[in-house]
Amino acid sequence: MRSPLHRATAAACLLAASTFFAAEPPPPWAYGFKEPPPPGTAQVPPGKAGPPPTDPVKHGLPGTDRAFTRAEITDIFAPADYFPGEHPAPPEIVSHGKPPVVWSCARCHYYNGQGRPENAGLAGLPVDYFIAQMQAFRNGDRHSADPRKPNTPMMIEFARGMTDAEIRAAAEYYAAQPWRPWIRVVETERVPQTTISAGMYLQVPGGSDELLGHRIIEVPVDPESVEIQRSPQVGFIAYAPVGSIKRGEALVTTGAGKTVACAACHGPELKGMPLPNVGTMPGLAGRSPSYVVRQLFDIQHGHRRGLHVELMKPVVANLTTDDMLAIAAYLASLRP
Repeated sequence: MRSPLHRATAAACLLAASTFFAAEPPPPWAYGFKEPPPPGTAQVPPGKAGPPPTDPVKHGLPGTDRAFTRAEITDIFAPADYFPGEHPAPPEIVSHGKPPVVWSCARCHYYNGQGRPENAGLAGLPVDYFIAQMQAFRNGDRHSADPRKPNTPMMIEFARGMTDAEIRAAAEYYAAQPWRPWIRVVETERVPQTTISAGMYLQVPGGSDELLGHRIIEVPVDPESVEIQRSPQVGFIAYAPVGSIKRGEALVTTGAGKTVACAACHGPELKGMPLPNVGTMPGLAGRSPSYVVRQLFDIQHGHRRGLHVELMKPVVANLTTDDMLAIAAYLASLRP
């Protein structure tokens, strides 16, 4: 039996750790920024769509004879679908949203649910988990640690504008599509020079390179296809510090004395599994490292609440942002 002194010491250590982490700014690279937010930064309002592009040029993609203008590609209520034969018929909320407030889900997450680093990959998420997250947005239980990130308040607004039936329809649609390989992790010390467009890192055309440091930078394999055509078939390269995958493997598979093995809740292959009295835990293998780090940091700093989050709180309590980076690099390197 632990002595009162032992329990008091442990509690003091936990309090000291929580106080330390509470003062830590969110890692800007995971949230789509170059620098951390200044102290006292106010929460930005939900992002809004700009005026439709007027360029009449139509853009195609390999593997399809369909072509669309930029206005059609970026339409928030009917985004272009280059490959309609490669996914099930989407429900109305996915293909057209719910004007004037709720955008089409496919506008940001694609019809195949693969998504991009600045948002979430939805393909293969368990139906009950998807619904729980939308309810968390709706109920004010899910926010971003970086108040400059505009798509989190957008999701809150969308969730509040959707019915339970519409949320379930979107959940079932995306759950029916498998998460497929989307990210290639490359360990390196230097990365292409980048700029940021709507929360996503893009290579600077003709740019030099720069030190990576303690970051993971996700960039499209083909920037033009992703930025201009919003291709749902072009994935990403995740540049990670040298040694990240090996260090992350130790944290993920054994806990490395700082946490618990992820397989305990996310399944032996980290592809998700049901937990009694909680629901289905999502798969982690092959997911965006930027997204994973955002969720770990948000949970650690109290920006997310819910049944799944309560399980995760002790898991993330002692992790540093470098630990989170390593975990995310390893998970992204796994085949879904």
